Amino acid sequence: LALNPWDVVLCISGTIISCENAIVVVVIFYTPAFRAPMFLLIGSLATADLLAGLGLILHFAFVYFIPSEAVSLLTVGLLVTSFTASVSSLLTITIDRYLSLYNALTYYSERTVTRTYIMLILTWGASICYGLLPIMGWNCLKEPSACSIVRPLTKNHLIILSVSFFTVFAVMLQLYVQICRIVCRHAHQIAVQRHLLASSHYVTTRKGIATLAVILGTFASCWLPFAVYGLLGDYSYPALYTYVTLLPATYNSMLNPVIYAFRNQEIQKVLWAVCCGCFSSTLPFRSHSPSDV
Repeated sequence: LALNPWDVVLCISGTIISCENAIVVVVIFYTPAFRAPMFLLIGSLATADLLAGLGLILHFAFVYFIPSEAVSLLTVGLLVTSFTASVSSLLTITIDRYLSLYNALTYYSERTVTRTYIMLILTWGASICYGLLPIMGWNCLKEPSACSIVRPLTKNHLIILSVSFFTVFAVMLQLYVQICRIVCRHAHQIAVQRHLLASSHYVTTRKGIATLAVILGTFASCWLPFAVYGLLGDYSYPALYTYVTLLPATYNSMLNPVIYAFRNQEIQKVLWAVCCGCFSSTLPFRSHSPSDV
């Protein structure tokens, strides 16, 4: 096959994604202090994005060096599983943040740990099921007219994925609006109790809204183009449209470590310790609530 520049760009993106998220996975896995539900969910997100990056690299390698329909099904299945798990992990992090504020008094309990494991099982179980569909026969290899904009996924399969994305986005939007309201209310109560100036309440409120805008804005701008095109597009459309909408979706996996991991103060401490050569897995940490991540 002639080398497609878009495939090269996707492969480079996959390499960057893999390196970023591998750092997060290693830090969380080898630091015993990072066993709180918040870090387990961040680790799930980083693992999903790491697999997505590896899937992009493998897809490029197999397409140009080992072309095979069976291998194509495996790599596409891996990408569907990893990207679905990534989006689902973002939803679980949002749910965890909301519950940490809504049920602040009971959040640090065994029930929270149990709930976290249940969410992880459901997240990865559903993602693996989505990814196995092409391998189990739900593909368009024998019926090209049933193909979606992403071969060999069928049009119906991609519609289900797109609708699932819109559902996740709507739930996240609602939860983050509630989170913003709770944070603003708490900031106002603290300002009143401590006789602080109204400006301090305004700064906290503005910071909360800005964080909300960054999180949802990044998620929407990365995934909405591909989700909309997945619903409206057809297999007969130029492949260029698929690449133009799919590439921003991969950037979400590139930005997730920056938004959810590298901004966390505890993870920053470990990374600085590693860079300074004084890493210790027993470093004391002050566990932040998920709303601070």
